[in-house]
Amino acid sequence: MALLAEYSSQELLQAELQLWHQSLGFFKSAALAIALDLRIADAVHRLGGAATLPQILAEAGISPCRLRDMRRVMRVLTVSGIFIVQHPDEAAAAAAAESRHDAAVYKLTAASRLLVRDKSSTATGQLPHFLTVQLLLGPVRDSPVSMGMRKWFRQQGDQQQPGLSPFAMAYGGQTVWERAEHDAAAFRFNDAMAADTAFLMPIVLRECAEVFRGLTSLVDVAGGLGGAAATIAAAFPDLKCTVLDLPQVVAKAPSGTDVHYVAGDMFESIPPANAVFLKWILHDWRDDECVKILKNCKQAISPRDAGGKIIIIDMVVGSGPSDDIKHAETQVLYDLLIMNINGVERDEQEWKKIFFEAGFKDYKIIPVLGVRSVIELYP
Repeated sequence: MALLAEYSSQELLQAELQLWHQSLGFFKSAALAIALDLRIADAVHRLGGAATLPQILAEAGISPCRLRDMRRVMRVLTVSGIFIVQHPDEAAAAAAAESRHDAAVYKLTAASRLLVRDKSSTATGQLPHFLTVQLLLGPVRDSPVSMGMRKWFRQQGDQQQPGLSPFAMAYGGQTVWERAEHDAAAFRFNDAMAADTAFLMPIVLRECAEVFRGLTSLVDVAGGLGGAAATIAAAFPDLKCTVLDLPQVVAKAPSGTDVHYVAGDMFESIPPANAVFLKWILHDWRDDECVKILKNCKQAISPRDAGGKIIIIDMVVGSGPSDDIKHAETQVLYDLLIMNINGVERDEQEWKKIFFEAGFKDYKIIPVLGVRSVIELYP
């Protein structure tokens, strides 16, 4: 990559952070539009100005099945200062790890107080301030993505279609992958993923090539046309690299390369190898789906004492400098983007949960890729 000769890895990752942060600004407005549409501030106000998320959902009439997703919206709104969140102390969190998020208390700020619609919020005859915010949010609220998200949150149990995402609601029932296949010229999803691989993989090899050293074989799961595998193979000529992807993807794979291609489905089985590589894959899937993928990975790899491991490139929310608000905002805003396709950006505890459910014993997080990390997962 020519840019690596001109800039350091950290300069390039900081540049990526700047562009992502600005591009994802839409989702800061989308989170506010969701809160305004669902009257979250009103619910907190009626509950005395401070409440847990289960209490807020019950008060606002939101389906309990949206608890985790509403927590993600509130995370954006607390990072950006619209609400304040107070987490339980460490002792309480340790005693009830599963419910630690649900015990968090959300409080109104001056900003969220302006969103409250009850008559006591304004002087007699005065129009409420939320109308100004509603007007300013108009271009965002009227976009297909924002309308899909708000409709998705308003659904009740008897209206929900299993697996239907906000993205599908916005685009006539199509998944993101179906739209990428049927409308590739206008929606260049696959090209964008290939461009991301071309940008990131040289940085991965410069900053943490040691994760690949000593391996004899590697399967890049859902590796597309093999950009990542080809980069790894070029850096480690003795490493046999294989790409597993769906038949329609493998049919388009280039010939005459050092990469071997296998048509298959990661939810069914994965070819045996020393290690499995998952770049930017697991965040697309729900926890139960990730556990299924990882169990298949575990069956495919060597034992740990023979070098067997999973190499994951994904986001670990909360990793990075604690005082870098741009970094923190970008991670939680990207989480709202990925929520649109029923994906999840996970914090360390959420990763740990699915790792251990899949039968793995240990892991190591290497936070050297800006808002993303390398995770080594061991059987």
